[in-house]
Amino acid sequence: MSAKNSVMVFIEQNNSKVADVSLELVSEGKKLADKLGVALDAVAIGYNLEKEVEVLGHYGCNTVFYINDERLSHFTSVPYAKTIVEIIKKHEPQIVLFGATTTGRDVAPRVASELKCGLTADCTELQIGEYKLKSKVYKNTLLQIRPAFGGNIVATIVSPESMPSMATVREGVMKMAEPDTSKEVELVSEKCGLDDSDFMTEVIEVMIEEKNVDLKSANIIVSAGMGAATPEGLELVKKLANTLGGEVGASRPVVDSGIIDRDHQVGQTGLTVRPNLYIACGISGQIQHRAGMAEAKRIIAINNDPDAPIFNIAHYGIVGDVNDIINRMIKAYKARA
Repeated sequence: MSAKNSVMVFIEQNNSKVADVSLELVSEGKKLADKLGVALDAVAIGYNLEKEVEVLGHYGCNTVFYINDERLSHFTSVPYAKTIVEIIKKHEPQIVLFGATTTGRDVAPRVASELKCGLTADCTELQIGEYKLKSKVYKNTLLQIRPAFGGNIVATIVSPESMPSMATVREGVMKMAEPDTSKEVELVSEKCGLDDSDFMTEVIEVMIEEKNVDLKSANIIVSAGMGAATPEGLELVKKLANTLGGEVGASRPVVDSGIIDRDHQVGQTGLTVRPNLYIACGISGQIQHRAGMAEAKRIIAINNDPDAPIFNIAHYGIVGDVNDIINRMIKAYKARA
């Protein structure tokens, strides 16, 4: 299959390691490419990443267009955007995907502006389908699906005449495929067309702050909503999470109130998680929060409002005082342990 009209993924790297969001997008991009009958390619920018990008083949990537330059070891907006634009112009993919990270949200609009093409931000689903505009029918069009109007509706956005169509996707939204280590990727070295004048800033030092919570890989998450946002309630949520060997999550209002760090936020503007067990404590369950946890294997909802939307997706619902119920759950678990 030719690289032209392919699906292409921008590979984000952190400290010379391929970011999880890029592996998720390669997994999703493979589905789109198979639907279209085209190749799945990637563009990787950095320094000495040859071994790191080999893993992309395990997730279905056919070809990696690799720009190796020591000046590109760390992300800088203008050089990265200019390099991606040149790769897209040369290989003419029909779809380009970026992670909706700080890096992706920085570089993707610059690339779209330079190419004068469509870009949809923060997609939660991507499909290949048909779009009809008056008497004209566009086949094999990228349908870019995302919440809109504060999450109150789900909109499908199309840019059928844009070449390429571009989208950013939040980390954790797309499922990472099971890697097939028998599959290899073709590494194609591309010439770096940048000169020193393209580097308007210099990275002197990189400082990485480790997160104190890892919700993405947690099997059990106990999340606090405003119904459990008192000092006593939050302490009980933490105690339940600790008892079960899980992590503490939170809804956006709890995070915005400053009660807990943003690293704990689950939802449309936070993290998307898929734990084996998700316990929602005092969370009403508006669509913004459900977007980040609805695919948990088991959901237990605790709320004193029997009409709370969270009960519509919960496998088990408990109506009552959050503090009282959490206390009972902790005691019951310890009694069985």
